[in-house]
Amino acid sequence: MNWQALNDTGQLEKIKTSSNNPDFLGILIFKHSTRCATSAMVLDRLERGWSYSDSQLPAYFLDLLRFPSISDEIASVFGVQHESPQVLLIKDGICVYTDSHTAISVKRLTDSIQSDNK
Repeated sequence: MNWQALNDTGQLEKIKTSSNNPDFLGILIFKHSTRCATSAMVLDRLERGWSYSDSQLPAYFLDLLRFPSISDEIASVFGVQHESPQVLLIKDGICVYTDSHTAISVKRLTDSIQSDNK
């Protein structure tokens, strides 16, 4: 899994635009708190179970402690409530799936991706 650092609110427009690319299954955003054991566990689970290439499903990583204002902007741009940890799947410029805390799993993400791309 090759995380792209999400460290500027300007990247959100790129994510929205890029999510329209028909070659992508979507774009993943993972919001991670580096001081949270649950967040660390979820990150490890994602990385161990990940089977998508960067060309199929680009993945962005947000360090919430360093860039909390970006999380606020994500909530505004994609119409989701802030959670930590949290994953969002962006497709066609909108958030088509979100989950947080221990509900985050590769299986749930995969199920969402498959149902959205039928």
